[in-house]
Amino acid sequence: MSLRRLELVDFRIFGAAVFTPSPEGTTVITGANGTGKTSVLEALVYLGTQRSFRGAPREALVRGGAARAIVRAELEHGASPTLVEAEIFGVGRSRTQVNRKTASGRRELSAAAPTSIFSPEDLALVGGGPRIRRELLDDALGLVDAEGARAADEVERVLRQRAALLRQAGGRVSADVASTLDVWDQRLNDAGKILVTARENLVRALDEFVGPAYGRLAGAGDRVVIDQRYVRSWEGELLDALQAHRSEDLRRGVNTVGPHRDDLVLMLEGREARTHASQGEQRCLALALRMGVHQLVMTKTPHTPILLLDDVFSELDPSRSRALIAELPPGQSVLTTAAPLPAGIEVAEIVDIARVVQEQ
Repeated sequence: MSLRRLELVDFRIFGAAVFTPSPEGTTVITGANGTGKTSVLEALVYLGTQRSFRGAPREALVRGGAARAIVRAELEHGASPTLVEAEIFGVGRSRTQVNRKTASGRRELSAAAPTSIFSPEDLALVGGGPRIRRELLDDALGLVDAEGARAADEVERVLRQRAALLRQAGGRVSADVASTLDVWDQRLNDAGKILVTARENLVRALDEFVGPAYGRLAGAGDRVVIDQRYVRSWEGELLDALQAHRSEDLRRGVNTVGPHRDDLVLMLEGREARTHASQGEQRCLALALRMGVHQLVMTKTPHTPILLLDDVFSELDPSRSRALIAELPPGQSVLTTAAPLPAGIEVAEIVDIARVVQEQ
């Protein structure tokens, strides 16, 4: 799979811009900080995930003064062209189409525009809260597990509806509220069990890739033991837990238990990495997680995600930079940098972001 053309309209700082990377090899986007390099990668990742990898709200993606932003990508899957278009509104519902048809869910979007993003923000994969780790798993499910991806979409829908009902109830339980909660609880139980099982299977599959990748990136070989543990937010059956927490949910007006509260706990040599690993160890582990997902997708599916590296070498020492370069698989990649690249990267094309802005 390769990106042929990316068009941006009123996205971030761009009024209109077109990015055409080399179809094979590495395209490097250069320029000073704050000139839009990361925004190019952000737009491409949005097409496959429907969110900013920088954690920004959708309204922040729309250029100031504009009502909406457009992101349009022309990609090739083998000999098959694919057009993915997103219309992002600052206020109102955004939408994405694949080949002029409304995309039906996580699986379709992930397969249409698969990417693997490496960025300085990845440190939060290890040191941050559970949400970003769940997102990593669910993004991967979009590429490797159709049933799990559908369950993730269903869980999100049910949680939104259930939360709206809890807020409307205002802590009071009428017969109508109770019966409607019973319906949502059953649906959440059914989809939640499928999603959690898919996540747990995914974590086990990643064991083959994450530990070895960490050893190579950290220069530790096979001596380091990485343990990934998927931790549920409840015990026993999910339906029983939902009913047991119903009073608390009604009192607080939120969903307090379910797959949206689960976590991926990362252990490094028997220590919880989030609290006991150094920043250098956390950064290596975050890179290994991203690389592990990329390798798993390439092993289990016909998809080859586009590698996107957002100024990652500025955060790594020379030895880890060399190790990361050695880990990068062949295929199309896009790399941004405000500084000279480390030795060892074969560059197919260099794009000056200032030139792109000037040519709007």
